[in-house]
Formats: sequence, C-alpha cells, structure tokens
Amino acid sequence: MARGCFHLLLAIAALASPASAVSAAGAAGGVIDPRFFIAGGTCAAISHGITTPIDVVKTRMQSNPEKYKSLLPATATIIKEEGAQALTKGLVPTLVGYGIEGALKFGIYEVSKPMAVLAFQRLNNKLNRSGGAGPLPFLFASIMAGAVASLVLVPMESTRIRMVTDASFEGIGLLRGLGKLVDEAGLVQTLTVGLGAMLAKQVPYTFGKQVSFDVVAKFLYGILNNPSQSTANLAETISKSFSPEFIKWTVSVLSAMIASVMACLMSQPGDVILTETYKGGEGDATKKRGLAEVSSTIFARNSNDGVALALTGFFTGLQARFVHVGMIITSQLVIYDLVKQLLGLPATGSH
Repeated sequence: MARGCFHLLLAIAALASPASAVSAAGAAGGVIDPRFFIAGGTCAAISHGITTPIDVVKTRMQSNPEKYKSLLPATATIIKEEGAQALTKGLVPTLVGYGIEGALKFGIYEVSKPMAVLAFQRLNNKLNRSGGAGPLPFLFASIMAGAVASLVLVPMESTRIRMVTDASFEGIGLLRGLGKLVDEAGLVQTLTVGLGAMLAKQVPYTFGKQVSFDVVAKFLYGILNNPSQSTANLAETISKSFSPEFIKWTVSVLSAMIASVMACLMSQPGDVILTETYKGGEGDATKKRGLAEVSSTIFARNSNDGVALALTGFFTGLQARFVHVGMIITSQLVIYDLVKQLLGLPATGSH
C-alpha cells in the first residue's frame, strides 16, 4: 500500500514544474530565507501540540495492542484508569521537539528544492539531455529535510514515548526525562538510539507531506490560472464567485488533506517501528535492538497466520493515526501557508 502511494506521488509530481521552485525561495540565489524556518516551526509546534491526546492514544495502541484495541475504547480506558490529564502526557517534548523539527524540515526542504533543481538542470546540460528533472528535485529535497529533522527528533521522541508508555517516567518533565535517558544509556546513545527507525518514519513522511502538498497545490492553481479548454469555464466561474484569499485558503486545505493521506500511509510502518523501538516495559528501552530486529519482532507477532496478516502488524493503530496525522498535517500546512503569507512569501503552488 505504501509503495503504491509512493509511485502515485511520483506520477503526480511529474505533472508539476520543479523549475518554478527556483523562483519560489531566496535560496536559489544563495540566500537562506529565515521566514521558511519561522513558518515551519510555528505550524509544527501548534499542529502537533493540539493533537497530543490522539497521539497518546495511538502510542498506547501500538505499544500495548492487546489492551488498547481501537480508538474510542482505548481513549475511554485511559481516562477511566488515569484521568483525562493522561492524554496530555509528552506535551512539552512534543512542542519543543516538533517546533525545532518543523523549522528544520520546512526550511531545509524549501532551501534544498531550488538548489536541487539547479543541480539537475546543470547535470542535464552537461549530459546534453533535454527536458526537466521531473520529480527528482522534490524527492531529493524531502529526503534531505527528513534526514536532518530525524536527528533532532530522536531524543525528543524517545522521551515522549517513554513518558506515555513507561510508568517510571510518570510525572517527570522534559529535562528530567532527557536526563534519565542519558543516565540509562549515555549521551551518545540517547542522541542516536532508534535513528534508523526515525529515518524509516520521517523520510517517507516528509516526502508524502511536503511533496504532495507542493505538487497538488501547484496542480490546482494550474487549473485556475492556466485552464485547459475543458476547464476554462469552471476556472472563470470560480474566479468570479470567490475572492483570491478564499481561493488560496481552499487550495491550501484541499492540498493539505491529500498530503495527510499520502504521508500517513507512506510512513505508517516506520511509525510502528519507532514506537516498538522506544517503548518501555521490556527492560532498558534505550538499548533496544536495531531496525531489522525490531521489524522482525513486529512481523513475527502474526507470522503464524500467514505473510499478509504478519504485514498488517506494521499498520497497527492506522485508524487512530489517520485521525491524528490528518489533523496534524491539514492544520499544519494551512497554518504554514498562512504564516508564510503574513511574512511576505507567496502561497504554496501559487507562483
């Protein structure tokens, strides 16, 4: 399923013109525009913060699927046993970690994109190839952004998951939680444990989110601004009936909704692996196995029932994550576009 989404997104990206990315960011001229980083950090902190309760339920479902079987019953069980305040566990590391992560992810993506476009254009010129680079600059920029953001998220996400799943982390704050992890495994281990799992989640998540939002928005604006003969009447009617501000907002929301579905499906296996890597209650969670061994453990849980059912283990908690990620990405990308415009940047896909 995730592989199919990947190929579909590449096909969609091929419809967009990456060359326009060069004019979209100041980085094309060698200048790193801090407005992308500010907008990215703002939208990520807000969107992840307001969805913390859903993330708590999703994490519990993934770490203890026998007890927490589905979204609503799991929520009711947590509130009954621990009180409503349990749904805010891990809020501080979520705000700090994803605030920094969002600034880096959005900023690096926007900076890398025009650089990648120029690099591929120069490569084509040297090889005497005609045509554009297609979706490759988008793919390259998203991988760069996801990889860098993963380095920041590792200690924050490790702390958050332990606060949600490990009773020994009950009631402690971010700094004490980080300190406890360092005491358990050392500084280097705390900063790098589960990096493979984080990359398995963040790289496809970034690609699904950033690239689909970029190209879908550009595709929709292309219908409105450069309509074909079959869509000319529709584009004219929309332009006359709605204000430019409303059209921009609608394009942002529709593009963000599509991006949320793509990002969720593509990164779901990595999200399950990440929770399995960091969860407490099975010895020292900071000394977990590597990516391959954790993946094997998840696969083995249902392997007696066949390969197909064994693979479903990588999609545990998908229902909760559709709600969680859908809310995060839709709100995040709309906020991102709004903040960008407030800071004087164009709406995504409108240029």
